[in-house]
Amino acid sequence: MNRLLAGLTSGDSNPDLIRAQLDAFLRQLPLLHLTLLVSIICIAAIFFGHAPDYLTLYVPAALMAVFFLRAMSLRRIRTEAVDDRTAQRVLRVIAVLAVLLAASFAAWSLALLPHGEEQQKLHALFFMCIAAICTIFCLAHVRAAVFTIIALIIGPIVLYFGSSGHPIFTAMAINMAFVVAAMVYVLQTNHRTLTAMVGSQKELSATQAQASCLSDENLRLAHLDSLTGLPNRRQFFARLEERFDLASQDPCHGFAVALIDLDGFKPVNDLYGHGVGDKVLLEVGERLQAFASDSIFVARLGGDEFGLMMDGTAPDSELTDLGQAVCTALQQPYELPEALVKLSASIGLAAHGTDQESPRQLMELADYALYEAKQHHRGSTILFSEGLDIQLREMMQLDLELRGSDLESDFGLEFQPVVDADSGRVIAFEALARWSSPSRGPVSPAVFIPIAERTDTINKITPILFGRALEAAAQWPRDVSISFNLSVRDIMSPSALMELIDRIDRSGIDPSRIILEITETALMLDFEVAVDALELLKQRGVQIALDDFGTGYSSLGYVHRLPLDKIKIDRSFLADIDSNPVSLSIVKTIIDLSRNLGLGCVAEGMETRAQVEILRTLGCEAMQGYFFSRPVALTQTGPLALSGFAMQVS
Repeated sequence: MNRLLAGLTSGDSNPDLIRAQLDAFLRQLPLLHLTLLVSIICIAAIFFGHAPDYLTLYVPAALMAVFFLRAMSLRRIRTEAVDDRTAQRVLRVIAVLAVLLAASFAAWSLALLPHGEEQQKLHALFFMCIAAICTIFCLAHVRAAVFTIIALIIGPIVLYFGSSGHPIFTAMAINMAFVVAAMVYVLQTNHRTLTAMVGSQKELSATQAQASCLSDENLRLAHLDSLTGLPNRRQFFARLEERFDLASQDPCHGFAVALIDLDGFKPVNDLYGHGVGDKVLLEVGERLQAFASDSIFVARLGGDEFGLMMDGTAPDSELTDLGQAVCTALQQPYELPEALVKLSASIGLAAHGTDQESPRQLMELADYALYEAKQHHRGSTILFSEGLDIQLREMMQLDLELRGSDLESDFGLEFQPVVDADSGRVIAFEALARWSSPSRGPVSPAVFIPIAERTDTINKITPILFGRALEAAAQWPRDVSISFNLSVRDIMSPSALMELIDRIDRSGIDPSRIILEITETALMLDFEVAVDALELLKQRGVQIALDDFGTGYSSLGYVHRLPLDKIKIDRSFLADIDSNPVSLSIVKTIIDLSRNLGLGCVAEGMETRAQVEILRTLGCEAMQGYFFSRPVALTQTGPLALSGFAMQVS
């Protein structure tokens, strides 16, 4: 019986194919029932009155009742609601019932034929052929059932009419045999197509599932930093947008953002390589991850910059306490196999407020607080406050005035002499930028230079003032040099750098009389680019001086790689050199370092004779400061260059 049932189904073991066959049959079932019902009614009507009532009334009624009940039972079946085993069982039952009903229909039809005349038999044959063909098509995907119906039903009908001796019946029987053979071929082809289509759909589903998994994984990776595993900049700003919208709708959902920047990280890369730098960043990420919670979101924004987002409306003291705790954690030494690294971290904080119009504005406030921390409170946390807000607005106003000022008329230079420590002779003048605002009057360089450096305004100011400095140097004796300060933007911008070189070439001044000063902080923004820029300037014959030495990240690991000619000792080490042994020791070390490296040494900020005497004793070559002269106008530089300061150093 099992072999018989198996033979009446598709013979396939693929669950997807079995479901496809069942689904196809259920869609064609109404057509099958309609065709069989019409055929039964037509055949019964043809023989009504000629054959017994049980053949023209009762048997047809029974067949139609069975078809109706079968249609109702199959109508409740939904392919997607049955499991694979049930689908196979339903398909077998359908096949068995199809064969039994088809056999019953054929037996009933053949039983009617002896009771009719030739015309009635011809009509009956037509409807029997229609019913048989429709049955085969509707069972197209249950191949074994089709073959059984052909063998048990179509075959006897063809033999019956083919052996009747009537030429029309014989012709119709032969034609029916050819039609059925063609149908079998078509059904076989369709079955192979269905099998291939099901296989392709399965492969496509598997591919789509795999692609979906890959897409989900790629989406996850796209929101993570590949080095630290922390959320990245994209995820941080997406969360910032969400939090900002929520807080804007309901002030109860307040939050704050913190920007964290590592102090002294770039020299780590320069000294030990990016491999060590990556290890440091990895440990920084782990230390920050320790602060993460349901209310604190940590991310790496890029490079050595990280971000924190804190949910809730915490008081200012709580926010700054958290920031200081982060600073303390990041200040702990990083013990690596290659080196013991020490860093600090500066943090800028800003809390969401009702006056902020966008997430970008909130980030700008945090960034300004970070800028303030790095400029004046390195290694600590600054929370954006009302005082900083006033300062920021003032800075923005100054920036607007800078951009709108007449650079040719509003900007000028003053010159401070650099004196030979032994003879008191003026060996150079340092050109110092001055801005006289039409609305404010004179503005301190300590105020407007940082603002100009934060924008591209400095790249417009520098060429004008550098040109004037070169014109001034042309008026001095040939043994007096001109010293000019460069901004980080001047050496990082290729176009600005080439304009400086062009002005040097066109000035007609011996390049060796030109001293270009650059600060350590500027170098650390991108050490390799800075070195290349300084090398290019050095090739023109100019001298390079490292300004404010000792206040940045001074280290032999990178100082010896710079094309330097001079080191300038920052004034902060000289203020108490006559009373503080530590300051004295630091200055002595710097002077010895410059001597060992074959570099000149200039002491800035000299204000007392005691400082001058100590620096001469230590072997410092050159000095500048108020003790000798305040910055002066160009017209006063000529007399100073001729007279010098012999009395001050004697």
